[in-house]
Amino acid sequence: MERLDKILAAQPGVSRSDAKRLIASGAVTVDGKTERSAKRQVDVERSAVAVNGVLAAFRRNRYLLLNKPQGYVSSTDDPDSPTVLELVPAELRVRGLFPAGRLDKASEGMLVLTDDGAFAHRMLAPKRHVPKTYYVEVDRPVVDEALRAAFAKGVELGGGDRSSPAGLRILSPASAEVTIHEGIYHQVRRMFRRHGAAVTRLVRIRIGALPLDPALPPGGCRELTEEERELLLKTTEPQRKPEAEDGGD
Repeated sequence: MERLDKILAAQPGVSRSDAKRLIASGAVTVDGKTERSAKRQVDVERSAVAVNGVLAAFRRNRYLLLNKPQGYVSSTDDPDSPTVLELVPAELRVRGLFPAGRLDKASEGMLVLTDDGAFAHRMLAPKRHVPKTYYVEVDRPVVDEALRAAFAKGVELGGGDRSSPAGLRILSPASAEVTIHEGIYHQVRRMFRRHGAAVTRLVRIRIGALPLDPALPPGGCRELTEEERELLLKTTEPQRKPEAEDGGD
């Protein structure tokens, strides 16, 4: 059972105050009968709620996929820079939406946004070691078998930080795909910096088993499909932290 105004506020682009106004105006029906009480308890599994004759689908939480471009910060509010929430279309915005994880302002690619705190915790909890894969370009040719072996053993990052073993798939002498299993601050950039190269482009292309949709343009945002959500939920099951190994993608 859920309050009627909460059901309506779960619709994209509808705030709680919008919901109360719609109910008071007589625009809302429950099982075909006009309902004017925002406090009305409704069985979301059995009752049909409609606004101006259009059925409302109640979803307790939202899960969005965003292809973040450069120049946006992974935050709900920032006084100096645009945030990723500004890229969410009005019809997909709901109260409490936030980015589950971070990409720095200069980085691009896959970001999941949700209003489900428990789901975000499953994605971000260090003990789960959810792998994240990035496409990387660097300013000088350093990507070779020796670097792959070094990444596979873990990299001393300075400041007391050390990465766990990371996968490196060589694409060219100055580009690669890197897979990491934790979220140390600016980790990928620092890993390459320790080997004398500066990252010039960093794009997250995969979280766990879920890849970034190649049809989603930079700045594009859409809802995750049920299959994609299930894939992410499977990804966030507790995983064994990888051991150091010789090479490997």
